[in-house]
Amino acid sequence: MSVDLSQFIPSFLEESFEGLALMESSLLSLEVDDKETINSIFRAAHSIKGGAGTFGFEKVTEFTHLVETLLDEMRDGRRAINPADVDLLLESVDCMRLLIEAARDQSDYDEAKVAQTSLDLSKSLAGSAGLPGEYEADAGNAAPPADGQQWQLTFIPELHLVKTGNDPLLLFNALADLGALELSAQTGGLPSLSDMDPEELYLSWQLILTSSASEQEIREVFEWVEDECQLELVRLTPEEQVEPEKPPAEAIPEQPITTEKSADAAGVPVADKKADKPQVKNKQDAGSIRVGVDKVDNLINLVGELVITQSMLSELGNDFELSKLERLTSGLEQLLQNTKELQESVMRIRMLPISFAFNRFPRLVHDLSKKTGKAVELIIHGEQTELDKTVMEQIGDPLVHLVRNAVDHGIEPAEVRLANSKPEQGRIKLDAYHLGGNIVIEISDDGGGINKEVVLSKAIDKGLVEANSSLSESQIFDLIFEPGFSTAKQLSDISGRGVGMDVVKKNIQALGGRIQVESEQGKGSTFRVHLPLTLAILDGQLVRVGSEIYVIPLIAIVESLQAKAELINRVSGDMLLYRLREDNVPVLPIYQLFNLPADTSEVENSLLVVVEADGQKVGLMVDDLLAQQQVVIKSLKDNYQQVDGISGATILGDGSVAMILDIPGMIQLAMKSAQKNQAQHYGSHALAGETVS
Repeated sequence: MSVDLSQFIPSFLEESFEGLALMESSLLSLEVDDKETINSIFRAAHSIKGGAGTFGFEKVTEFTHLVETLLDEMRDGRRAINPADVDLLLESVDCMRLLIEAARDQSDYDEAKVAQTSLDLSKSLAGSAGLPGEYEADAGNAAPPADGQQWQLTFIPELHLVKTGNDPLLLFNALADLGALELSAQTGGLPSLSDMDPEELYLSWQLILTSSASEQEIREVFEWVEDECQLELVRLTPEEQVEPEKPPAEAIPEQPITTEKSADAAGVPVADKKADKPQVKNKQDAGSIRVGVDKVDNLINLVGELVITQSMLSELGNDFELSKLERLTSGLEQLLQNTKELQESVMRIRMLPISFAFNRFPRLVHDLSKKTGKAVELIIHGEQTELDKTVMEQIGDPLVHLVRNAVDHGIEPAEVRLANSKPEQGRIKLDAYHLGGNIVIEISDDGGGINKEVVLSKAIDKGLVEANSSLSESQIFDLIFEPGFSTAKQLSDISGRGVGMDVVKKNIQALGGRIQVESEQGKGSTFRVHLPLTLAILDGQLVRVGSEIYVIPLIAIVESLQAKAELINRVSGDMLLYRLREDNVPVLPIYQLFNLPADTSEVENSLLVVVEADGQKVGLMVDDLLAQQQVVIKSLKDNYQQVDGISGATILGDGSVAMILDIPGMIQLAMKSAQKNQAQHYGSHALAGETVS
């Protein structure tokens, strides 16, 4: 019976990456004499090595074996846990990740980094081997004699061993790779032919192995079946050793155990090892998600309820009478409820705890802290907050950039903090929580904060704003997202090259989110990222303009109001501004943008939906506010073409199509329109010989 191992590779890869994450987080929290943690790290490395060996990922196996040996010395107390070894193991985890990713993608990896780390591991292990009273104390790991040691093995498998995909022949092949192997099968357990189950294993074996391998290396051959067999391993003394005997010709099995070496020696062509390796699918095809059984059970229950409701409605439809109208109405309400719950359950399947995105930051802060020489404490809250898998995958890089900036720019050097009566150790806080129908991720630090005057001065020097501009605090902070903008006095390889923050903002906007900055000089900064829970469904506000229905993303809406005439100002270029507390908000009539007939063209007493994007508020003038509801996003570009000011479309309950407004795009359209009107205004006055101001 042959088993296609390639079908298990995605599970192995997924578990390996989880194991690496566990190793990394455990190493960062590892303390002296923390046996439990070091054991969990060892088990993770051991599982990765075993799986890699099974699937033929030899480089992963070889490298992880070094890591495992170092960890084994730690857990056995033969090596003290020290910061240098912990750093070396963290480097090793990076290399294991590179090797596994290369195996997954069938691509190249940084060979120089892996080779250097392997060398460092070997040097470290060689150094410990020279310490007195260590290896010598462990008979199982004692160096075998140069001419080979004989071992006697008794292997008694459980009856069901082959049912779990394990084949003793493969184990014996692996043993034969370690040295000369003799074996004899014990057939005393064989039942009568009538009682025999062809899927059960009734044999046991006695084996003599002559090898220079250690006891640990021999036992590793059986690590995948150690819970499904009895294994005795005895090292024979020189007096007990027996001369290897050639088996009589008639005892030669029909399917001899053939190793690569023996095949070569016999002149038998050896099958291409690459051809024997299971093929790994490209990573684009290997997307998967783990779902809790409770979520699946809930989904199945809801489908059952839906089927019952559908049956009830079908029965009503077959012989409908007006007397059954009440039952029909009740059935439709039940169908609506079932559909809503089913939708929410399906959405929850794609939801993962944001800890999947946060887990990388302890290591990142640890490395940056060492690199910058700053003592930094990382505090994480809300790691169980759930977010759509796609959103989480795409928000990782922007968050990394913000955390790197917080360490490099935000946290001051120790001497500066002490001089300002602050603790020497800086603090960075990551927090995630739900707000309305969205998720908010905060990255805050207790560093020096952003100097508004410096930012504004830099922006004026770069020509981003006029020298006499009157900007609000949020507008000044938004200048740091301008391309090429930086206030860093010194460039470093961590940040401060004037690139990145604009990309961070674009990436967040591409997810339908936005970013806010709050900062107080001397006390620190907070970057607040607002994200939708999913990219497939949008919480929107339906509005009417003329006969058209539009959807405004709720995440962009600040407030809705009825415009008061005394708060409306008309400026040059026929641009309308609405005084909203301390802000002058430009008014953008949607009917003008899309050239639609509207109920009214007068701003006075009209409805304004104030939205915000890129730190800029705009009042969208609409005819009517309708309901708020979740809408399924359909790509306009895929089904028609890209339209400025429109991010997509959706189908409403009555079957009509409604456009989803692209708020940043609409603001850009409004700005272009205002500039055009202003140029025409100045041009007309200039032609008339008037002076304008």
